[in-house]
Amino acid sequence: MTTKSLSEQTQFLRYNRTVGMTTMRGRGFYYPMDSAMAADGRIYAVSRSSERTTGDTVRVTVLNAEGEYFGVFGSKGSGDGEFMWPCGIAVDGDGRVYVSDEHLHRISVFTASGDFVSKWGTHGADDGELDGPSGIAFDPDDNLLVSDARNHRVQRFTKDGLFLSAFGVPGSREGELDLPWGLTTNADGDVFVADWGNDRVQRFSSEGRFVAQYGGTGRGDGEFVRPASVAVDADGYIYVADWGNERVQVLDSDGMFMQKLRGEATDSTWAEDFLRINVEEAEARNRADLEPKIEFFNDDPHEESSHIEKLFWGPISLMLDDSSRLYVTEGNRHRIQVYERAG
Repeated sequence: MTTKSLSEQTQFLRYNRTVGMTTMRGRGFYYPMDSAMAADGRIYAVSRSSERTTGDTVRVTVLNAEGEYFGVFGSKGSGDGEFMWPCGIAVDGDGRVYVSDEHLHRISVFTASGDFVSKWGTHGADDGELDGPSGIAFDPDDNLLVSDARNHRVQRFTKDGLFLSAFGVPGSREGELDLPWGLTTNADGDVFVADWGNDRVQRFSSEGRFVAQYGGTGRGDGEFVRPASVAVDADGYIYVADWGNERVQVLDSDGMFMQKLRGEATDSTWAEDFLRINVEEAEARNRADLEPKIEFFNDDPHEESSHIEKLFWGPISLMLDDSSRLYVTEGNRHRIQVYERAG
């Protein structure tokens, strides 16, 4: 991995806004895992909730980048239209919404308005079977790619769940995978996989042939610790949710480091509405030190992120819109930070 010196680094992305906020139910997120955008600009954010909660704390929240709220669908359970451990979310060319479930080893399909359509998936290790499906994404042919995490491979299905192909085996060599997580494709159909257990991103051809790898274990520029998601824009720039380092990194099309983001969140419109109504909480917030000066006992960025509100805490998922704005879903702060091109 080649990196640029600090003097060569430029501000490729700049902070734009924050959307969402923490709520166990209704208008908000509760431990969101992934987000996807439909052609009409609607954002579908899937919340995993926590193990102790029940019901509609596990759900998909529908909104847009301006904070307009369209409702929720789904709940916790194993029945039709329910989730246990929802993980990935994607929207197909017809506007239908797909959600992967790590625990139930299946994919659930919904209409754009949240009505349950179908589900498919069988637990196992044979072709077409799933063991802990995580990230999902549609390829240019509108087939669904699934990170079959505990089988350490990527599988391709039709939208109806018919198995088409697979690539990847367990390991750490080129083309091998260890708990693959988020994934995406570029316009040519190349597949980029956040190889979580190997602290790298791998690039494959549309046929599953190894093309390149980016990163390696570490906290330096261009290095990763448990990358969770990857996005690629029309110009070939690569964006990586460096989950274990509590940051997002931007690479150019050759994998050269360009910029890292730690988070710059401000209050979302939903949070502002809440604070206008809950005056005592707003006053307490105004008195609070949101950027405390702390002498940390180690260099783990998790310590800093857990104490300073504006920073990313659990950047778990990335997506891009048609204007190349980057949306960073934060699992531990229940929000999405949005960044735009600086130039």
